[in-house]
Amino acid sequence: MAGHSKWANIQHRKGRQDEKRGKIWTRIIREITVAARSGGGDATANPRLRLAIDKAKAANMPADRIKYNIDKASGALEGIQYEEVRYEGYGIGGAAIIVDCMTDNRVRTVAEVRHAFSKYGGNLGTDGSVAFQFKHCGQLVFAPGTSEDQVMEVALEAGAEDVIADDDGAVEVLSAPADFESVRDALQAAGLVPELAEVTMRPGNTVELAGEDAQRMRKLLDVLEDLDDVQAVYHNAEMDEA
Repeated sequence: MAGHSKWANIQHRKGRQDEKRGKIWTRIIREITVAARSGGGDATANPRLRLAIDKAKAANMPADRIKYNIDKASGALEGIQYEEVRYEGYGIGGAAIIVDCMTDNRVRTVAEVRHAFSKYGGNLGTDGSVAFQFKHCGQLVFAPGTSEDQVMEVALEAGAEDVIADDDGAVEVLSAPADFESVRDALQAAGLVPELAEVTMRPGNTVELAGEDAQRMRKLLDVLEDLDDVQAVYHNAEMDEA
C-alpha cells in the first residue's frame, strides 16, 4: 500500500539526533536502568534491555560503562530511582504529540513539559487525549531506491505485519514490538540495512504542515526533545522541508 512521504522528516530527526550526541548517552543510560530494573539484568531474557544495549553500542558506549549501569540498576550498586512518565498534547495545527520521559522528579518534569508546550504554540493534554491515534510497533525504514520486492519477501517471511511503499520511494516495514528484533536481524542478514530501526509509537493518520506552521512545529519538537528528562517525542505531523 502507498503511504505519505516520511523521508524528509526522518532525515531531519536523524540530523537532530546527531546534533545532540552529548545527551544521547544520558538517555540510553536511563533506558538501560529502567529496562534492567523492570526485567532483570540478563539481556538474553530481557528484550527491552537488549534493545537498550544495541542503542548503547551504536552510540559507541564502552562495554564496561554498559555493564556498570546494568549492575547498578539490577541492585548490585546504589543508584537514582527513575520512573517512566508519558505526557500527551497538541502542537501546531492540532498535530498530536506524545512525550515519553524518565524522571526522578515528576513535579519538575511536568512543569518543564507544560512550559515548552505553552511557550511554543502547543497545549498539554490529558492522559489518553492523543495516544489512541498511535500504534506501538516496530518500524524499519529503508532509503529510497531500496528494492521493495526484496524487503517484502524477507520481512514477511520473518514475521513482519506490513510493508509500505512511501510516496518518495522509501520502504517502511512494520512489526509487532515482540517481533522487531527477529525482523530486523533477518533483513540485515539479507544485506538490507535500514536507515531507521526502532520500536516506536507510529501515527495512524498525519497532519500536513507547511511554511511557518512547519517551522513552528519543528521548534516545539526541538524544545521538547532538548529537555533533560525527555527520552522520546512522537508526533503525527508531516512537515515540508522549508
